[in-house]
Amino acid sequence: MTAMATTKTKLARVFIDGEAGTTGLEIRERLAGVAQIEVKSIDPAKRKDRAARAEMLSNVDLVVLCLPDDAARETVALADELGPNAPKIVDASTAHRIADGWVYGFAEMTPGQAGAIRTAARVANPGCYPTGGIALIRPLVEAGIVEPDYPITVNAVSGYSGGGRSMIEAYEAGTAPAFELYGLGLEHKHVPELQKYSGLTRRPIFVPSVGNFRQGMLVSVPLHLDALSGRPSLADIEAVFGDYYKSADFVSVVTGPAAKAGRLEAEALNGTDRLEIFVFGKPELNQAVLVARLDNLGKGAAGAAVQNIKLMLGLN
Repeated sequence: MTAMATTKTKLARVFIDGEAGTTGLEIRERLAGVAQIEVKSIDPAKRKDRAARAEMLSNVDLVVLCLPDDAARETVALADELGPNAPKIVDASTAHRIADGWVYGFAEMTPGQAGAIRTAARVANPGCYPTGGIALIRPLVEAGIVEPDYPITVNAVSGYSGGGRSMIEAYEAGTAPAFELYGLGLEHKHVPELQKYSGLTRRPIFVPSVGNFRQGMLVSVPLHLDALSGRPSLADIEAVFGDYYKSADFVSVVTGPAAKAGRLEAEALNGTDRLEIFVFGKPELNQAVLVARLDNLGKGAAGAAVQNIKLMLGLN
């Protein structure tokens, strides 16, 4: 009897640099269910040891950076020194989102974006707020309904998990307010990517806020329809979205009664990697409010990162 030879499938090796943070933990949890990926970890005692970090980077296929911006730049510089032994990189910080040589990791942003991510060596994972804003604005700019220099306002509310350790601790200790606006200096770090990838030439006004719930997000854009090119109807805008996202895996346009209810809660997509788009308004008023709903830890962070990881490793 002849023994059958078996071939063991080689696993893709992924290192999450900053795996103990909120986004890092979420990514690790999602990757645990991906059979083709092996997650590697560095000895905690050596996580700041330059030689140990260089060795880890040279022995994995891809690294995910869940780090503060300066630390992310340091890791990229270290990877640069490895030359052909450098891994592919997904950067979840804001350090490289509008940098030359980096592909923006919102796979549904344009018809060719997933393909660009698939062949990229370096991908900047989008911010949670810009993901919603770009999803709402880019299709209308592409369709010529919103002019690039149109004065856009983006309002948003997020669960407190997107605010970093100090905000999370304050809310969980009960010392934070139930709701607050922030970024009122109009220089939020997400504005540059929001403007660039929405296709806008005029800087948008962005007003973020945080509520006393852990995760979930609503991003809204109000529009005066009679001030737009061609004076589009609500149905016209809905049709543009429907066509733009007709083949999207994780972005969908909600129509019918759900889009006419006049109320929307932020937590409905928690635990998923989906994004939903709604068009609210009243034809007689020539006004509309466009809303994107997502989990700020899902499609707004870890879910997008895993989507990009799979694309870059040829797993989807």
